[in-house]
Amino acid sequence: MLDRIRSSPNLSMRRLRHALYAFVFVAVALAARLTPLAIGSDTVSSIRVPSGFCGIVGVKPTYGLVPIDGCFPLAPSYDHVGPMTRDVDGCERMMGALADGFEPAALDSLADLRVGIAWTARADPLVQRRVEAAAALLPSPRAIDLPFPERIYPVFAREAADVHRETFAAHRDLYGENVAHKIAWALSMEDDKVQEALANRVLYREQIAELMDDVDVVVTPTVPIVAPPLGIGDLALRERMIEFTLPWNTVGAPALALPCGPGEAGLPASVQLVGKPGDDALVLAAGRLLERALADAG
Repeated sequence: MLDRIRSSPNLSMRRLRHALYAFVFVAVALAARLTPLAIGSDTVSSIRVPSGFCGIVGVKPTYGLVPIDGCFPLAPSYDHVGPMTRDVDGCERMMGALADGFEPAALDSLADLRVGIAWTARADPLVQRRVEAAAALLPSPRAIDLPFPERIYPVFAREAADVHRETFAAHRDLYGENVAHKIAWALSMEDDKVQEALANRVLYREQIAELMDDVDVVVTPTVPIVAPPLGIGDLALRERMIEFTLPWNTVGAPALALPCGPGEAGLPASVQLVGKPGDDALVLAAGRLLERALADAG
């Protein structure tokens, strides 16, 4: 496999090293043309960040649209399953197989869309430039001041801990110390903090719905950075990597990661198209047209 990856014109070894560091073997295989399609899970970012780093297309659908039967849960009300492919058409076709009743949307022109744009100034300079250039191909995108989820994490933490509650009690010594510390902390969290976080999540969803009421799609960077070098470590990177993806797991909205050109160090930058919950077909149709416009723009 490595020999085939080394010889691939679409995937440099430097890019491979970054991808392996992030444990995105599936995204690497897609970028190296070793497989035409794949299925991923996404609780905070695990479809879109690997897709963004490796220059492929990935979709986190609306929460509950694609069944997650048979998947080991992480945090059930955040867990999503969706496709990863090399183009938007592949994701559309996979969604037709994964989601009962899914039908591609008819969208003749990007001019038919109402577009918002957010968070680009928080990305690294070349990522920001690429995402804003992609947004400029859309009709008159207007800036939207979207908030980030705050004081909601206890919901995620408690759900993840509950998944392991019985196993952790019986086999605490088999857990790595990092994970064990997090589970123990979450299990000891006071119930009122979790209830407060649940209420905050409801308010956040209402706030995002109101801010997106008069747009069809919102454009953001998928990730604020390109694939990082080896040796930095997950703890140093995690919050920054999921900054633009976690909000849409919190809301349950469909989000598409689409490559939009080279960023820092020549590595892929990625633009994220987000729609209202249930508007998966529209997001994919917009992504298909934007993908074509990016190719025409060279």
